[in-house]
Amino acid sequence: QVQLVETGGELVQAGGSLRLSCAASGRTFGSAALGWFRQAPGKEREFVATVSWNGDSTTYADSVKGRFSIFRDNAKMTLYLQMYSLKPEDTAVYYCAARRGFDYSGSSNYLDYAYWGQGTQVTVSS
Repeated sequence: QVQLVETGGELVQAGGSLRLSCAASGRTFGSAALGWFRQAPGKEREFVATVSWNGDSTTYADSVKGRFSIFRDNAKMTLYLQMYSLKPEDTAVYYCAARRGFDYSGSSNYLDYAYWGQGTQVTVSS
């Protein structure tokens, strides 16, 4: 089992920056790929970024490529999402997710993730 707790969401002005953190507990954290997803009101859950088990491989949604960076610290059991040049359309609840242990590769498909955090609200004002 892996438990995930996101923090860092807040209200920020367009063009600003924000870093989200996702603290994990559970033995399989270090052997599983992780991801960030988001969901805006009235919209479906959307893939944001994913990172492989060792951090060597990352993939981003086109909408955030070049602005967001996903990285992990396995020693601290924490996943991060650094966000720059935020836009109002980035407003959403952001969720971190973990695949099962030994699922090493990242995925953009939310069905591939077994564990989810409760979410943290990011609001970008224009």
